[in-house]
Amino acid sequence: MKTLERTVPAPREMGAALIGIEEGSSIDLDLRFEVVHEGILVSGTAFSEVSGECGRCLEPIAYDLESDIQELFFFEGNELPEEEDIDQHQIVDDQIDLEPVLRNTVVTALPFQPVCREDCEGLCVECGIRLADEPGHHHEILDPRWAALNGLTGTAANDAASSTESVEREES
Repeated sequence: MKTLERTVPAPREMGAALIGIEEGSSIDLDLRFEVVHEGILVSGTAFSEVSGECGRCLEPIAYDLESDIQELFFFEGNELPEEEDIDQHQIVDDQIDLEPVLRNTVVTALPFQPVCREDCEGLCVECGIRLADEPGHHHEILDPRWAALNGLTGTAANDAASSTESVEREES
């Protein structure tokens, strides 16, 4: 068994559209390498700083992420298991490529829909104002099927009032 504590720069494209690890930022690795019958079992943790934006209100987000790593690297020449749904890694020229394992571990630990806080209300769909800044913000939205009748309420009331006035004038 061998242990490794090292800080490495983050490769590019370590994340999703709204959140991820910035290229070149530090990833702290605390790993353990154990020889087993099939190959080398790598286990440990990766610590990194995640940054992005809220999926509801687009405010910046930043926090620390700890990801658990556990992966088996098969010795060269060993026959790999035929399980189709499992990623299989090999030791090539006595070296292990940890980048794909690190990428899979970190990216799958990131939230699919990141939010700045669980009760984030997001943005107004009509004007784009941040709803947390203006509680009670709303717009009068009329059903388009009734829009043609919208002008009739004022017109009908005005017509009724003017016809009542004209009847009163005729009677006087």
